[in-house]
Amino acid sequence: MTLLNDLIIVLLTYVYVVLTIIIPVQLKKRDKISKFTARKTVHLLAGLAILVTPLFTYPAFALLIAGPLTILVFFSSKESKVELLKDLYDSIGEEEEEKLKRKFLQGPFNYCLSITILVAIFIFLAPNQLYFAMAGILIMIIADTMASVVGKRWGKITIKLPWTGKRTLLGSTTMFSFSFILSFGSYWYFGLFNPLTQIPLTWDIILLYSFITALLATIIEILSPSTWDDMTVPIGTTIIIYLLTFIYL
Repeated sequence: MTLLNDLIIVLLTYVYVVLTIIIPVQLKKRDKISKFTARKTVHLLAGLAILVTPLFTYPAFALLIAGPLTILVFFSSKESKVELLKDLYDSIGEEEEEKLKRKFLQGPFNYCLSITILVAIFIFLAPNQLYFAMAGILIMIIADTMASVVGKRWGKITIKLPWTGKRTLLGSTTMFSFSFILSFGSYWYFGLFNPLTQIPLTWDIILLYSFITALLATIIEILSPSTWDDMTVPIGTTIIIYLLTFIYL
């Protein structure tokens, strides 16, 4: 029965992911939304599927969601002979990805790959501390999206490094604020409110971890090239805060 429950969760999650991709793509094809909106919608909604990971009796089932999605995005390119994959590229591709030798969705691929890597690392090496992976992934999904939207629309003071895209002070402030809230939510929910198989956390540890995680995510995001931040931010932030716990504890 537990195996059947896990399979049902996988099936329902697939339905959710497909809808969060197809709907924005179709709206973009009909010029109902911009490419920027379509990309950010997919970025914001599709990755939330990973929140089902703690619900699995066998957490490895989460890789059946993250892994295939990573492969799908890798083969989504301007030259793809599969219409769906070409439509996906045409709907959410960025200018930086047009300059690649093989024009594919580098940003979304890094996004999916980072989720797969973090899930794999923690379900096999630290399954009782999944809240670190969840915090890092949520930061990439939500905080990075909000920072991009707010910075692009209202940011005036720019932070420009030679190897990065345009960053703004307001966008980075938004990044820190949302990263703190999301980290706090992950550590609180999985480490205090409903720990299940996770190592319990205390309020002071939750606050400390949340602040450090948010600070790390903001700094890494500022320093990362725009097509690579979907990998550097979640993986870098999660691994560093996890390793720091060995020093603190």
